[in-house]
Amino acid sequence: MSTSSSQRALVVGVTGIVGQTVAKQLVDQGWDVHGISRRHTTDIAGVTQISVDLLDAEAVKSALAGLKPEIVIITAWIRKNSEAENIEVNTATLRNLFAGLEADGGVRHVALLTGLKHYLGPFDDYATGVMAETPFHESEPRLPNPNFYYSQEDELFAAAEKQGFTWSVHRAHTVFGFAVDNAMNMVLTLSVYATICKELGKPFIFPGSQEQWNGVIDVTDADLLGEQLIWACTHKEAENEAFNIANGDTFRWRWMWPQIAEHFGVEWEAPKPEFNPLEKQMVGAEEVWKTIAERDGLAESDVTKLASWWHTDSDLGRQMECFTDMNKSREAGFLNFRNTPKSFFDKVARYRAANIIP
Repeated sequence: MSTSSSQRALVVGVTGIVGQTVAKQLVDQGWDVHGISRRHTTDIAGVTQISVDLLDAEAVKSALAGLKPEIVIITAWIRKNSEAENIEVNTATLRNLFAGLEADGGVRHVALLTGLKHYLGPFDDYATGVMAETPFHESEPRLPNPNFYYSQEDELFAAAEKQGFTWSVHRAHTVFGFAVDNAMNMVLTLSVYATICKELGKPFIFPGSQEQWNGVIDVTDADLLGEQLIWACTHKEAENEAFNIANGDTFRWRWMWPQIAEHFGVEWEAPKPEFNPLEKQMVGAEEVWKTIAERDGLAESDVTKLASWWHTDSDLGRQMECFTDMNKSREAGFLNFRNTPKSFFDKVARYRAANIIP
C-alpha cells in the first residue's frame, strides 16, 4: 500500500525492540511517524518523539492534542511484581492513550502487540494452568487466570467500539531483534553470554530446561513482526482479528545451540540435570564485561544495559514444548517469513557493526 506524508502513524513504545523496528519501517514507507516513550533515549531518523508517561492521563491528553494519527501501533508494556499490578498499570496506559486520542478522532486502526502468555498464562502462574495443545491457535479460549494481555485486549475492544476504529492483536513469541538501549532481546543476551564464556575459557552451557533443549520451538524476528503490524494496519483482511506471529519455521535448541557456540568460538554443553539459569551463571559478569568493553573499545561497558538474564531464563526455562500455528495469518494474506538461524546471526552481525559486541 503506497503512503504519503499526510498519513500519520503513532508508535507507542518507540524505544523498545519492536517499537524501534516498526517505526523505521514506517518511515521507509513514507509515513509521518510519531513515537511515544517515557524518556527520550533513542533518536530514530524521521521519527518525531513524544516523551510522556502514559500513566499520567492529563499529560497524555496534552501530548496527543491535534495529532490525529491514522494508525496506532502499541508495543509498550510495564513490568510489575504481581499480575494484579501488571493489569492495573498496563490497562491504565491504554485507557489514558485512547482517552487522549478520542478528543480529535481520526484513528482508523489500532494494532496491539501481546505475546504467547495469552496461551501460557501470566508470570504469576506461568505454564502451570490449563494449556492449549501445540501449535497454539488463535481460536483457543482464554485461560481462567487473570492476565494483563486479556485486560489490554478488553480495553482495546471497548475503545474500538466507542471510537469506531478497527483493531488487530499480534501474539509474538521470543523476539530476535536489533535495538539500542533495550535489553529485552535473547540474541544480545546470548551473544554477551557467549563472549563472557570465551573470555573466561568456560563452556557455553545451555541455561534452560531439558524440555526446551529437546522440544520443538519457534521465535519471532523483530523485522517480520514489524511487517505484520504494518500489514494489519493497511489491509481489511486483518481488521478485528488476532494473529500469531512467528518466523514460520521450527527448531530445537539442541540443534541451534552448537551453531551459536561455533559462531562465537566456544565449547558448548547441554543443559545440566539441575536448572542452571543465567542469573546464577553470570554473577560477577559486570566486571568481566567492563574489562572486555574497555579493551575492545565497545560502545557500552555496562552489561546490565545489554543482557537481560531473567528474560532469557524465563524463555529457556519453560518446561513444555512451545510453538505457534501461522495458518490464520497466511490465509488472510500475510505470507512473509524468516529463516531462524539466519535471523539470529543477522542480528549478531548488526550488533557487531554497531560496536556493541566484539
